[in-house]
Amino acid sequence: MSGKRYRKTLEGIDAAKTYAIDDAVKLVKDRATAKFDETIEIAMNLGVDPRHADQMVRGVCNLPNGSGRTLRVAVFARGAKADEAKAAGADIVGAEDLLEIVQGGKIDFDRCIATPDMMGLVGRLGKVLGPRGLMPNPKVGTVTMDVKSAVAASKGGAVEFRVEKAGIIHSAVGKVSFDQGKLVENIKAFADAVVKARPTGAKGTYVQKIAISSTMGPGVKVDPASVLNA
Repeated sequence: MSGKRYRKTLEGIDAAKTYAIDDAVKLVKDRATAKFDETIEIAMNLGVDPRHADQMVRGVCNLPNGSGRTLRVAVFARGAKADEAKAAGADIVGAEDLLEIVQGGKIDFDRCIATPDMMGLVGRLGKVLGPRGLMPNPKVGTVTMDVKSAVAASKGGAVEFRVEKAGIIHSAVGKVSFDQGKLVENIKAFADAVVKARPTGAKGTYVQKIAISSTMGPGVKVDPASVLNA
């Protein structure tokens, strides 16, 4: 986006103001002028220091209206569970063969699920999958015997979140083409999931700031009280 076009998108947004969620979503939608269906993203500043284990925030949120993205899902499973994963719509299913593909540097998926018995195998891929945020984890429902539900959730709009070093969580929460009410519903569901994942070590104000933006558009500050359930 050119500087001139970007400056135009800033018109009508008060950088010092926090907006009610409905108003914020409208401002973002109205300023998404790219030729593609931009992603709506949320950023939440939390009152945590993730360097301490008791202040780590991570989890998963099933967005009620989906994310607008079609995720490619890989499943590490054998036998009946592998068949179950394929029937549920997983894109890649395997065991040792899938291990070799990933070790060879081909990672053609956005979400990785594994049955618990496969974690000895998957553990060898920690250095490959970990930095990409793809390592299966029971806390976010990606290490499970219920692969059918896990695949369905991933395909249907489940988004994982994990706090970054600066205490910020980023996530996609839908597309510009979504109806305003559906975007608001997704954003509230995501914020609620982050609140429910509040760690024991968090002190003081947990959710400090919230902002939303589209892929190419400016950020709009959101009043946390308009998003969080009382």
